[in-house]
Amino acid sequence: MTLHSNRSLLDIDRDHLIHPVTSFRGHEAHGALLLESGKGMWLKDMDGKELLDAFAGLWCVNVGYGQDSIAEVAAEQMRRLPYATGYFHFGSEPAVRLAQKLVDLSPEGLDHVYFTLGGSDAVDSAIRYITHYYNAIGKPEKKQCIALERGYHGSSSTGAGLTALANFHRGFDLPLRWQHHIASPYPYRSDLEGDDAAIIARSVQELKDKVAALGADKVAAFFCEPIQGSGGVIVPPVGWLKAMRETCTQLDILFVTDEVITGFGRTGPMFACEAEGVTPDLMTLAKGLTAGYVPMGALLMSGKVYEGIANGAAPELAIGHGATYSGHPVSAAVGLEVLRLYTDGGILANGQRVAARFDAGMAGLVDHPMVGDTRGRGLLGAIELVADKGTKARFDPGLKLADRLFAKAYDNGVIFRAFADNIIGLAPALCASDGEMDEIFARIAKTLDDLLEEADIRAALG
Repeated sequence: MTLHSNRSLLDIDRDHLIHPVTSFRGHEAHGALLLESGKGMWLKDMDGKELLDAFAGLWCVNVGYGQDSIAEVAAEQMRRLPYATGYFHFGSEPAVRLAQKLVDLSPEGLDHVYFTLGGSDAVDSAIRYITHYYNAIGKPEKKQCIALERGYHGSSSTGAGLTALANFHRGFDLPLRWQHHIASPYPYRSDLEGDDAAIIARSVQELKDKVAALGADKVAAFFCEPIQGSGGVIVPPVGWLKAMRETCTQLDILFVTDEVITGFGRTGPMFACEAEGVTPDLMTLAKGLTAGYVPMGALLMSGKVYEGIANGAAPELAIGHGATYSGHPVSAAVGLEVLRLYTDGGILANGQRVAARFDAGMAGLVDHPMVGDTRGRGLLGAIELVADKGTKARFDPGLKLADRLFAKAYDNGVIFRAFADNIIGLAPALCASDGEMDEIFARIAKTLDDLLEEADIRAALG
């Protein structure tokens, strides 16, 4: 093996490390932004620059960086029992206790938990169990699935087809023939903006129409995020989720909520479903489950689905779905400590309290010349930039505004998601102080002002 001690980390990264959802050539040209450490709301990069993280890593570091108690329980579990398989009827105490805790905290009726490595394979597991369920109950023709435009359901071979974002389909032969989409309930871009009841009614009708077109006896499930994350933080009207749940019940199709982003206090309550008293048939979780400290996701399953699968095969036949690291004891121990921090540690309550400051910061940007819309719930939000407030016209893609937005923000010491259609995604950690929240918005405002000073952007404004 040849030693390369004179090569920089940036060179090694360029040559060998494939980054997620990135242009290979684009990354080679750009290079990596290497992070060195984190504490609370703050990150430090390899050059020593301090950055205020307004995006919780990737919507996930909900308890903030550097929580010593998490590191301690992980180390203790690694020393005692670093691995236990869930195969062959084996298990471990942390996985069992975490399953119980999730059942206790989640909407009534989700009594069974399958642990995954993250959100993508939680969705993939949902698809596999849904397929098995309908075969088990003697309805093998029910295989079509419906999701939302602008929805995100991970990046697995099947889940990425339910995702409705071009990057995840292009070149991958997706979506698959059994995957369908209806319009996103996107108030700002709707001709029904301002009429919440009409927006909800249209979604309900579109779901009914799609099921009718596919055949009521052919549709298995409807997948949705309570708030669409990677599609640009699209916030449906209050009551939308409950209406879609009721419609799925009427249509005899399974209702699957993807709470990978919205779970664990991100929108206010522990789970977004709680706000509308909704119990889905299946619910996917990840991100905030371990606050990003270690990989883990979960699929919560209702008794109806569990019993259908359980009763559909002879007891000696295995249900052939699993993963080596399902219920990993270190991840489960971390999950238990993260849940303790949310509840007994007061982080969930702090997130609910500081959400008022988040709302105030968003409201303070509404009058900025580049801002067309601000929206959010809890500590999940978006700022949509437009070239013309009146017509809602987007900026010319040739301006590469998203790239410039992210770069200016980095210079100003704040990190957020800069979506390709010039939407700023925000998901600050639930541990934020009032002062840190104010600082996030001060730095965003400066970033927008800096962009406005650039001649081509100023000229593009209507």
